[in-house]
This record gives sequence, structure tokens and C-alpha cells, in this order.
Amino acid sequence: MTDMPERARPPAPPPTADSAAVPVMGLELAERRRTSRATIFAWALWDWATQPFNTVVLTFIFTALYLTTDAFLPPEIRSLPESDPTRVAALADLASGLGWGTTAAGLLILFLAPVLGQQADAAGRQKLWLGIGTGALIVCMLGLWFVEPEPALFWLGVALIAAGTVFGEIAAVNSNAMLIGIATPKTIGRVSGLGWGFGYLGGIVALVLVVVFYAGGWFGLPDDDGLPFRIIAVGCALWTLVFSIPVFLKVPEPSLGRPERKVGFLRSYALLARDIAGLHREPATRPTFWFLLSSAVFRDGLAGVFVFGAIIAESVFGFGFLELVAFGIASNLVAGVSTVLAGRLDDRFGAKAIILFSLGAMTISGLVIFLFAGGGSPVFWVGGLILCVFVGPAQAASRSFLARVTPAGREGEIFGLYATTGRAASWMASAMWSLLIVIGGATVFGILGLVTVLFAGLLLLLPVKAVR
Repeated sequence: MTDMPERARPPAPPPTADSAAVPVMGLELAERRRTSRATIFAWALWDWATQPFNTVVLTFIFTALYLTTDAFLPPEIRSLPESDPTRVAALADLASGLGWGTTAAGLLILFLAPVLGQQADAAGRQKLWLGIGTGALIVCMLGLWFVEPEPALFWLGVALIAAGTVFGEIAAVNSNAMLIGIATPKTIGRVSGLGWGFGYLGGIVALVLVVVFYAGGWFGLPDDDGLPFRIIAVGCALWTLVFSIPVFLKVPEPSLGRPERKVGFLRSYALLARDIAGLHREPATRPTFWFLLSSAVFRDGLAGVFVFGAIIAESVFGFGFLELVAFGIASNLVAGVSTVLAGRLDDRFGAKAIILFSLGAMTISGLVIFLFAGGGSPVFWVGGLILCVFVGPAQAASRSFLARVTPAGREGEIFGLYATTGRAASWMASAMWSLLIVIGGATVFGILGLVTVLFAGLLLLLPVKAVR
């Protein structure tokens, strides 16, 4: 991360990077690269730009305090006492409905992300697809303006959030691929952690602005028709638009492209199947194959913690607006600091050790929250913040682990598979969340679904060969 001019675009990978030959890892080509701090910060700023969708819209504010509340219940159910079983069941239906929406989003990413990443590799156009995904995410957030508090519009809100999840993941595939173009084997942990840290910091600032908006009495705006929440969604869209500009101006493409791999969209699936088989066949890329499979589970659990954490706080522990926002600020702060610090430990001890330790700590914390849920909000404050200490390092270390084992010239494809087998497989966590809520009859049982997925991911990662 020294201040030296970077080349406009790194050279195309040598022929040995082809899947039919002995693979060359993309980071091996970057051993002596010098990238300016400005370029690295411009790349990390994209996480800052898109974080309000995850923190404000998807987790703490729009879904938890608006979309899954009694604002979207029929009037006859909304008028029932809060403890009435019919009302409780109706609120649980809203929570599970959001879960089914994110499940559908995961299945779309499953089919689209790796192929779109593969085509971006072939054309050398990761920045183009980064722009398409980011722009579509902005449009989805702007669309939330039309989600007024009516039961008939609940599914419009779910559809827009699910679509934003899809487009955000498509953009993230290409942002992750660009990481290989600016990092080296010795700095990959720190650079990856910096990106996640910037994201959490952006979440803190966005939530603080929401608190100011609330403390100011919504600046005189009426709070009927969900107007404050709809304005917040539009504000998040404008935030993403402004702060995503630097990555397009400063960060180079990770490669010049692979013209010999340009095929039609449908033929891309056949090429993808051949490449996946090649990952398993070659000893050098076999860790890539097994890590993609194991991360399919534990990254899904990490995503579930973010998607459903605020709903648990509001529905199970009775957090109000200010307490929920305060928790959101505190959780992003501890997650941001721990992620930046863990990036240095990643470069020293390896990504696998960071991931395993984090997953173990999160599994224990989740069980404690479930078992002692009757203890009220202090239980969630302590257990939830412990969860947040480890979720960021696990995410950043996962990205750096994969970057170490990604063949040159296939960055978009591999990170597309990463999206498919991780966040895209969110049907696992969201399905377990919804299923256990249905079986248990209360939102608190969804915690067990998330814990189950995290622990299963830990077990699957154990035999994967660590790469230093």
C-alpha cells in the first residue's frame, strides 16, 4: 500500500492461467505490484457506498421497524392486543414472508452470478458489471418510496428488497474480483479487511444520520403513510450513488480479458461446469473447490445474522426505535474495528484460523441468546455484540482465503461462484429461519435456524486445506 503510480490495467494473465493447464493464481502475478493508497481507498469506498442498503434498509430500519411491523397488517388484526395469538402469528407471517423473499433472491443469484462473472472475465469488463449492479441496486432503493403501509404493498417491498439483494450481489462479485488487481499475497488480508471495515463505518454514519432525522421529529414531516421510512430509503439510494463514483474513476480492471473464453450466455453454463470439474481435478485448485462448497454454508449463516438480527431484536426482545438504532451503531462499530484488526491477524496466521474461531464464537453466542431470551434486552445486547465482533472478520477472511486460491484470469467467475455458494445459498438460512418459526410458532425459534447453519459451516470447513 505504498504511494506509487499504478498501471492503468494489469497485463493479461499468461497462457498457464487457462483451466486446461497448471493454473497460475492471480495474486502470484501481483507479487511485486505497487498500488497507491488512493486506489485502495477508492476500492474500499464502494463498501461504504452500498452498506446503507444492508444496514439501514435490509437490517435495522426499513424491514425491522416498518416492513415487518403491524403497519402492514389488516386493520382488524392490527387492533388486537399485542399478546393476542392471532396478531403474533400475523407478525410472524410477515417475518417469514421476508425470509421467503430472500430465498427467491438467493436462487436467482445461484443461476446468474457465476455466469455473469465468467462473461465479465472474458471481456475484461468487471467495472461495467459493477456499474450495472450498483445502478440497479440504487433503482430498487428508490422504488421503496412507493411502498406505503398497506397490506397489499407488503410484497412489493419484499420484491424490491429481494431484487436489491440480487443486484447488490452481482455488483459485489465484480468488486471482489477487482480486489485481486490491487492487493498482493502479503497485503490481501489487510486490504480485504479494510473494505469490510469501511462498510461497517459507513453503516455507523448512515445510522447516526437516521437518529438525527428521528430526534429532529422527522424535521416536521408527518409520520403517516410511512413517509419517514420511505424518505430514508431514498436517502440511502442517493448515498450509494455519490460514494460509488470513485471506484469507477480510480480502480483498474483486474485483467485485460480472456477473448478465447467468450461464448453465448447459455453455453456459459457448459463452460462453467467444465471449469468447476477442472477446479476439483487440479491439485493446485482443489482447495478452491472445497472452500467454495464449505463457504456455501457458513457465509449463508453470516448473511442470515444480518438479515434477521434486527427482526429478532424488535420482535423477540422488544427493542424500540432508538434502542434498535443504538444497537445498530454499536454493532457496526465493534464489527468495523474487529474486522480491520483481524485483517492483520489474517496475514499472519491465515484466513482459515480466523474463520473457524469466528464461527465457533458465533455459534456459542447464538445459543446463549436463544436459551436466555427470557432475560430481556440485556441478553441481546451482550450476545448480539459478541456475534458482531466475529461476523466481520469471518467475512473478510473468507474473501481473502478465496483470493489466495483464485486462478489468474478467472476472478469474476470464481467470485461469482463464491456469491452463488455463499450469499446466493441464503435459501438455506432463510428457509431454516422460516421453517423453525413455523414449527415453533414464534420468531425466537428462528435463532436456532441461524445457529444450525453456522455450526454446519464450521464442520464443513474443518477438512479444507489452508492456504498461506
